[in-house]
Amino acid sequence: MTMPANHTLPCTAGIGLRVPHYREVLENLPKLGWVEVHNENFFGGGAPLRTLLKVREHYPVSLHGVGMGLASASPLDQKHLSALHRLCEVVQPAAVSEHLCWNTAGEIVINDLLPFPYTQEALSHVAHRVEQVQEKLGRQLLVENLSSYLSFSHSEMSEGEFLSELTRRTGCGILFDVENLYVNMRNLGVNAEAFIRAIPAEAVKEYHLAGYSVRDGCLVDTHDHPVYPEVWELYEIALRHIGPRPTLIEWDSDIPALAILMDERAKAQQRLENCDACAV
Repeated sequence: MTMPANHTLPCTAGIGLRVPHYREVLENLPKLGWVEVHNENFFGGGAPLRTLLKVREHYPVSLHGVGMGLASASPLDQKHLSALHRLCEVVQPAAVSEHLCWNTAGEIVINDLLPFPYTQEALSHVAHRVEQVQEKLGRQLLVENLSSYLSFSHSEMSEGEFLSELTRRTGCGILFDVENLYVNMRNLGVNAEAFIRAIPAEAVKEYHLAGYSVRDGCLVDTHDHPVYPEVWELYEIALRHIGPRPTLIEWDSDIPALAILMDERAKAQQRLENCDACAV
């Protein structure tokens, strides 16, 4: 199954738009290439959706999901998928993305993004679910690599190889979270450059950058700090190997003043502009 790309995000730097910055962004209309929001926050419609539609008048919007559970063994939540479809119809986003993880066990929903073994069985399962999502939405789905704190001895391939084959089977794209890869490199010894070489450059449609926390020597993907120098360095490696793509600054906890977020965005924008011409 091959889906049309349907992605019109500009090859510039954007920010994750969160509640504390809604009013300031709409009043001042800062120079932003685009914004990304968590789609589950808008399923209920009402004031949040009205605000998002006002934002959409000025900026391209990317919808980023945290609750689909693409690798869960339970059947896809059709209510969730239908809500996402309705939101897409109203907002007409430039991109739609989800995490490569599972989050349910039977009837229990786990509020986390959980890893799984990269096996042929899991690949077939996830590919089928990605196809269901894309068929329902009529859009290409971007799948994000996961920050993880354990690995499975019975994995049959690396995460990069898994994503590469997933894109080949389904026509989905990749949301390459650079900070997640760095966290896995430090916590699990993942070979970051091997991951970058494994994923097809043409499938990468978006980058994410964020700051982590350190707890008992473990890097935790908390999105509550500026982007660290070592993550910027890994981003520059990705830009050299893959090329420039729309790039998002994520900051979800201890959210700072918009000016600080815009400064982080400017650092990403400068690196994008130092690359060759974009070809998304």
